[in-house]
Amino acid sequence: MTKVPGRDVPCPGGYTAFVPDPLPPDVPWIPDLVRALSDADRMIGRLAGEGGRLPNPHLLIRPFVRREAVLSSRIEGTQATLGELLAAEAGAAVERSPADLREVGNYVAALEHGIRRLKKLPLSLRLVRELHEKLMTGIRGEHAAPGEFRRSQNWIGPPGATLANAVYVPPPPSELMGCLGDWEKFLHDRSLPPLAQIALIHYQFEAIHPFLDGNGRVGRLLITLFLVERGILPTPLLYLSAFFEATRRDYYDRLQGVRERGAWADWLQYFLNGVARQSEDALGRAERINRHLAQWRVAVSGTPSKVPLALVDQLAANPFLTVKGAAKRFGVAFTTAQRAVAKLEELSIITEISRAKRDRVYCARALLDILEEPARLTSMEV
Repeated sequence: MTKVPGRDVPCPGGYTAFVPDPLPPDVPWIPDLVRALSDADRMIGRLAGEGGRLPNPHLLIRPFVRREAVLSSRIEGTQATLGELLAAEAGAAVERSPADLREVGNYVAALEHGIRRLKKLPLSLRLVRELHEKLMTGIRGEHAAPGEFRRSQNWIGPPGATLANAVYVPPPPSELMGCLGDWEKFLHDRSLPPLAQIALIHYQFEAIHPFLDGNGRVGRLLITLFLVERGILPTPLLYLSAFFEATRRDYYDRLQGVRERGAWADWLQYFLNGVARQSEDALGRAERINRHLAQWRVAVSGTPSKVPLALVDQLAANPFLTVKGAAKRFGVAFTTAQRAVAKLEELSIITEISRAKRDRVYCARALLDILEEPARLTSMEV
């Protein structure tokens, strides 16, 4: 029988908490698991190679980061859509609750902060605290001590659940820092394939649940940051929140399977399948976006002004635009920006979606549709 990877600890309040064993576990590398690792390695390698050759990866990263922020926040109950977030960033008025948009915006800020900090600071407990502070400051979970590991017991369960009937109770505060110290040490281990290692790191982080709130979002952020730190990806183009959100029941069942039965192979196979399918999905989206942009560049290349071409390139970063925003971004007169926007509208690159007194809002619907498509969960290869 497979060994349960941890121990139950009786606690003073009459409940029992789970303390996971240090990583790594003894993983049974069955043939199916080896194939899953090979597939994930191959697909993420393709994404890394093709992503590095995309003509504008620095622009394309922006909407992918925001898509990840929306989907990761949706897992936690936030309702903001990608279109609403991008429209708000472009200066459009949206009906969505400002609190929802702020939560998603915090996720973007935390991820961008993490990418910047990796240039000077390795993945560590210090960086984890910084990510949590960026994520949780000024939002509904701010009571959860942004940037501080918990000093009281938390638990996981349906709304209204208590410690007595929780689905899962993570380590008690007295055991927390010991677990985190072992987890941080494993972050720097180099003995395992990196994709298998980040699968284990993610499981363990969720098992430790070191914050009062925001653990899921921080845990998903760490996947992307690990892939960038290890050089698996040159830029943060791959995100697993779409896969986790689309297979939410499987995600929680696989995590619980490790805690209850030591079902490491099931968890690893699930995680590696997510890496493979989301690598394929991200590559397909990026290529289709670039095809549209290339066609639009040709369509506007004959215009005497350079502003229409600049606007096309900017659509890669955000498919929404306003005339006022375009004038400010490119340092041109409002009327010059207005003519450029009219040219894109004439070519059916953008369409007007709302109108204010002096600032109409436009959208490149073809790009937004690609970004908002549901996650693809099966291989596109024949």
